[in-house]
Amino acid sequence: MRLFKTDMYNTPDTRNLLDHTRQGVIGKPLDRPEGPLKVSGSATYSAEWKFDNCAEGVLVLSTIAQGTVETIHKQPVLDMPGVLAVLADEAMTRRSTQGTAGEAPVQDVHTVEYFAQPIALVVAENFEQARDAALALKVDYAISDEPIALDPESPDAEVEDPANSEPVKGGDLDQAMRDAAFAVDVEYDTPGHASAAMEPHATIAQWDGDHLVLHGSYQMLSYNVKEIADCLSMSPKKVRIIAPYVGGGFGSKLGITHEAVAAAIAAKELQRPVRVVMTRQHVFQTVMRRSETRQRVRLAADATGKLIGLGHEALVSNLPDEDFAEPVTQATEFLYSGENRLLEVKVARISRMTAGSVRAPGEAVGMQVLEAAMDELAEAAGIDPVELRKRNMPDKVPVEGTPYSSRMLAEALDQGASAFGWDQRYATPCQRREGEWWIGMGMASAARVNMLVDAEARVTLKADGTALVETDQTDIGTGSYAILGQIAGEMLGLPIDRVKVMLGDTSLPAGAGSGGSFGAISTGSAVMRACEDIRKRIAKALGCDAEDLDIKDGVASAGDDSRALTDLLDGKDFAETGSIKPGKTAKDYSQASYGAFFAEVAVNAFTGETRVRRMTGAFGFGRVLNAKTARSQCLGGMVWGIGSALTEELAFDLRDGHLVNHDLAEYHVPAHADVPAIEVILLEERDAAASPLQAKGVGELGICGAAGSIANAIYNACGVRLRSFPMTLDKVIEQLPDPFAKVA
Repeated sequence: MRLFKTDMYNTPDTRNLLDHTRQGVIGKPLDRPEGPLKVSGSATYSAEWKFDNCAEGVLVLSTIAQGTVETIHKQPVLDMPGVLAVLADEAMTRRSTQGTAGEAPVQDVHTVEYFAQPIALVVAENFEQARDAALALKVDYAISDEPIALDPESPDAEVEDPANSEPVKGGDLDQAMRDAAFAVDVEYDTPGHASAAMEPHATIAQWDGDHLVLHGSYQMLSYNVKEIADCLSMSPKKVRIIAPYVGGGFGSKLGITHEAVAAAIAAKELQRPVRVVMTRQHVFQTVMRRSETRQRVRLAADATGKLIGLGHEALVSNLPDEDFAEPVTQATEFLYSGENRLLEVKVARISRMTAGSVRAPGEAVGMQVLEAAMDELAEAAGIDPVELRKRNMPDKVPVEGTPYSSRMLAEALDQGASAFGWDQRYATPCQRREGEWWIGMGMASAARVNMLVDAEARVTLKADGTALVETDQTDIGTGSYAILGQIAGEMLGLPIDRVKVMLGDTSLPAGAGSGGSFGAISTGSAVMRACEDIRKRIAKALGCDAEDLDIKDGVASAGDDSRALTDLLDGKDFAETGSIKPGKTAKDYSQASYGAFFAEVAVNAFTGETRVRRMTGAFGFGRVLNAKTARSQCLGGMVWGIGSALTEELAFDLRDGHLVNHDLAEYHVPAHADVPAIEVILLEERDAAASPLQAKGVGELGICGAAGSIANAIYNACGVRLRSFPMTLDKVIEQLPDPFAKVA
C-alpha cells in the first residue's frame, strides 16, 4: 500500500523501498535505450519532421538596441521568388520566456529592447528564399532619444533589488571583519555565458482546425503549452507539443523562444505547416544568456580558521521588468559557517537579450568565485584548502537554523583528495616546473540546491508482461528514457528490455520537465508511486500484502507462492497514474547535492597559456539511479567548468549593444583538446527528505565550483591570482613571474 494519501511530499519516505526490490536494475550503468537511434541519425529532432507542403520561415532581427519599428518595407520582399508572407504580428514575442515562472510572455515586436531582437518573420517556399528575403528586408526605426544602458556598470543603468529575492543578514559583518585574525575582502567578475546547445531552436507548426500541434525543441512542455496558448489567446487544451528528442538545452529551452510563436502565427495565416529554424547566430543573439556578474566576497576567520563572518554581494543584469536575477549567493547561504553575514544580489536594467537560467544558474558562477576567495583565505591563514573547508561545515544553515537533509561534503573532500593525490601538492606557488610549464594543483567544493517539483506519470503493466511508462517529461540528453525505465523495471520486477518509455508529448501526463536538475527525481518519483499502486493490485491478485510482495523477472512471489505476472494479470492491463508535489520536506530541510573538485594545470611560463592536465570530481547526490548517465552528467559539468574558467565569454560592443561573438567559432566552448583525463567518483547515500527515491539532482552539480578549482590551480602553479574570468592568457601573462627564474 502506498504510504501517502496525498501527492504532497510532506514526510521523508524512510522505507528505502528500492533497496528491498530484487530486479537489480536500479543504479546500474545501463545504456540509453534511444542511444542507437541518436548515433545512427534515426532519432527525429525538431527540425527534421517531414510534412507535405511545409513552408520555411526566417526571423528578421533588429539593427538597433532600443526604439520602435516604424515601417517594414514588405512589398519589395514579397516580390522576391518564393516569398509567401512577411509577418510582424503583435502576438509575436520579443523576449525569451523563463519557462518555469508562469509569467506571461512579453509580446509586441514593434518595440525594440535590445540589438538583434526579432521583429518580423519572412516565410517562403524554401529556406534559401526565406533567408535571402529576410536579409533584404528594409526596416525603418524611430530611435529612442533616452540614454541606453548597454552595460551594468553604466551610470544610465537603473539598479534595483530583485523581485523575488531578499538579502540574508545576520550579526555584524563589518565588526567581524575588524575582529578577524584572518580576513579576505576581494572583488571578482564573471562574464555572460551562452547555453550553446548543439541543436538550434526550431519549431514546426501545424493547425488542425482550431487545434495547434508544434514539433519543437523545448525543455518544459507543460509550461510551454501554457506560454504558447497565452500568446495566441487560446486554450492550452488546444495546444499539443511533441518533442521526443531535444539536442541539449542547458536552460535556453526552458521557455518558448521567438520561433515557436512566429511559426504558429505563420501556419495559421498561410493554412499550411511552417518550419522556423533559428540560425546559430540567431540563437546566440536572441535566447537566454547568463548574466555577467560583479561579486564582492568578504571572509572573516578566527585564529583557527573558523569563519566568523561571510559576505557575498553581487551585481547582475536583466531587461526591465524581468523577475529573474542570477541567484549568485544561492549556495553561499548554506555551504559554510559564519553567523555574521550579508548575502545580497542587485540587478541592473540594461538593453541586452533576456537573462535567465543557464547551466546551473546561481551556483555555477557564484561558487567559482566563493571557492577562489576561500583559497585566498586558506593561504592567508596558512591552512590547507581542504582542511579549511572541513573546519567550516555548520551543523545547521547559518542564520535560519534549518537542518540539512544529508550532506556528503566532507566525504567528497576526503575521497576526492585521496584519489587525486592532493598530498603531493606544494603549498607555495611556483614550486614545480616541467620545461616551459609551471605545474599546480587547486581544489574547490561543489554544491547545488535540490528541488522536487510537480510531476505525473502513467505506468501500464500490460497483460503480456511488459510495461509502458508515459509522461511528457523531456530528455535533453540527460538519460530520462533510461532512468525512468529502470525505476519502473525495478519496481515491477521486469528486465529492462521489457519496459518501454514514451516521452515528450503533451498528450501524456505532465512530467517535471528538464531543468534545475529536478527532472529525474521528480518524474521518477511519480513513476515510482504509479508502480506502488500497481504492486498493490498485483499483491491483491496474489493474495498477499504489498509489503510482502517480491517480483523478479516477471514472477511475483510471497512466501511459498509464486506466479508469473502474465497469469496474475489474466489478460488485463494494470494502469496507474502517479504524481508528486513538493511539500513540507522542501521547507523543513536544506536540501542540496555536494561534491569536491581537484584540478592540475600547466601554465606556460612564456605565453600564459593554461592547460588543464587532469581533474577529479567526487559527488554525493543521494541514490545513484544510473551510474553511467550520472557519470556523464558530472563529466559534462566539469567540461563546462573548464570553459567557464578559461574560454567562455559573451562579448558585447558597447557602442551599439550588439553581441560580437555570436557563433561557436568565436564563442569558445571547450573542444576535445581542451578536456583532459577526468575522473568521476560517485558517492552513494540515501536522502529520504529529498524524494521518495532517496535521490537528489545531479545534472548541474558538476559545474558548481569547478572553475574555482582551476583558478586556484593557476595560482598554485605560477603565483598569478586573477579575479576576472575567464582566465585567458592575455590576463595571465601580465602577472607571470620571470620565466628564466629558477624553481625554489
